[in-house]
Amino acid sequence: MLPRRIEGYAIVSADGMLANADGIMPDAQKFPGDQRFFEQGLDGADAVAHGAHSHEQQARSHPRRRLILTRHVATLAPDPTNPKALFWNPAGASFEDAWTALGTEGVLAVIGGTVVFGLFLPRYDIFYLSHAPHVRLPGGRPVFPGVPARTPDEMLASHGLVPGPVQVLDAQNEVTVVSWRRQS
Repeated sequence: MLPRRIEGYAIVSADGMLANADGIMPDAQKFPGDQRFFEQGLDGADAVAHGAHSHEQQARSHPRRRLILTRHVATLAPDPTNPKALFWNPAGASFEDAWTALGTEGVLAVIGGTVVFGLFLPRYDIFYLSHAPHVRLPGGRPVFPGVPARTPDEMLASHGLVPGPVQVLDAQNEVTVVSWRRQS
């Protein structure tokens, strides 16, 4: 069985980056409106998927079921520090196997980093892409493999997602989000 819906959540700088060259999202790319939007989205998810270095830091983070993508296990392995988490190596086990082993249904929220976002490009039902147009992170970590040669928007469109209307999350800093949806 697969998730009912797969959603992605990311905020990118003007140059399409998630984080700086050290893999850290700088404070300059954190905006209360976007953080509220992100948290509300995750509150509606049944599980999250992220890489070993990506983390959510909301008050309700710990109780969520999660797939942690890593190359440090051969296939699937329980996280010894969190009974609701499962380590998953996509090179050793299918997504279907990982989802089944996680033991949940419903909505999966994908929250990064680059490789994880790229892995799910063919599977997203919706991707919420926030833009911070006044932030630049030269040499940073891109949201998808292939960025900056192509923009994040071009990457989503090339995988069959269509943009919805622009929603303003922070008028002063011109931070917006666009819901990219897969057409059925």
